[in-house]
Amino acid sequence: MSTIRFSKIRVLETGYNNAAFNMAIDEALIENIGDAPILRIYGWRPGAVSIGYFQSIQEEVDLEKCSKIGVDVVRRLTGGGAVLHEFELTYSFITKQYPQNIMESYSWICEAIVVSINRLGFDASFIPLNDIVVKGKKVSGSAQTRRKGVLLQHGTVLLGVDVDKMFCVLKVPSEKLKDKIIKDVKERVTSLSGITFEEMASSLKSSFATKFDAKLLADAMSTDEIIRASWLAERKYRSREWNFRR
Repeated sequence: MSTIRFSKIRVLETGYNNAAFNMAIDEALIENIGDAPILRIYGWRPGAVSIGYFQSIQEEVDLEKCSKIGVDVVRRLTGGGAVLHEFELTYSFITKQYPQNIMESYSWICEAIVVSINRLGFDASFIPLNDIVVKGKKVSGSAQTRRKGVLLQHGTVLLGVDVDKMFCVLKVPSEKLKDKIIKDVKERVTSLSGITFEEMASSLKSSFATKFDAKLLADAMSTDEIIRASWLAERKYRSREWNFRR
């Protein structure tokens, strides 16, 4: 296990934003990171579907349904599957120093997430490659990308889950098997019911400080970061070219 430590971690609690701006903030922070890693904590408003970098939006998402019920859709920088973001806390951890081994880097960051969940009275554990489970059911998933020597890992911690709504906006491989797929997911996914966003955020911050032996620096995005994120949201993450690229 990696012994990388940090003297400080920059903490950004960026609140609730739309899908394009949320993804744009992550990219702006990757471009602008200094020596201290960044822990970002945020939510989604309105609810949104994010698809993995390598996925096809038309194959994965019912765009008409999303439009009808007011759910945003965006392509992530990271791989993995399509996710409905609604009743959750989402985190991003961005750092120049990290274990080069992918498996180890996931474990290294997810360990702090596990501790933060367990501080709230649960018995969570990390399941490689990138899931965290409670009583065998998934409560958190994460995804990574590496760009120019910077690692971004972002992921969700489910505070509530609406599987029926998830499959109302995501396409399933077979309509015939839809009921079975929904039932399977209900048996495999759970949430930290009873835990508020604020409680989870507080526990997460404490766990990252402890895990990395770091001082937390509560901060706000700089003007340059906001300008860059706004530009990326408009020109990239809202663009048909980006979202429909596969």
